[in-house]
Amino acid sequence: MPVNVRIPTPLRKLTNEQELVEVSATSVAGAISQLQRLFPGIQDRLVDEAGQVRRFVNVYVNEEDIRFLQDQDTPLKDGDEISIIPAIAGG
Repeated sequence: MPVNVRIPTPLRKLTNEQELVEVSATSVAGAISQLQRLFPGIQDRLVDEAGQVRRFVNVYVNEEDIRFLQDQDTPLKDGDEISIIPAIAGG
């Protein structure tokens, strides 16, 4: 099922400058895997060695943080939008 993934500016160099990428996946984990197949190297920027979403990366499905849903097991349906948002630190 097609879902759209919104790519943040810092990662667009990996997606040939595409801001919005369509993938077919039934879960967030599946979407990340498909992004990796389409754009090798992007998964390393999103998940750590243990396969968990990196602390400084926030992932939302339809504006809801996946940490408050089912994390990477969050199911997706046709037309959903995933937003990848890098955390910003400041002082």
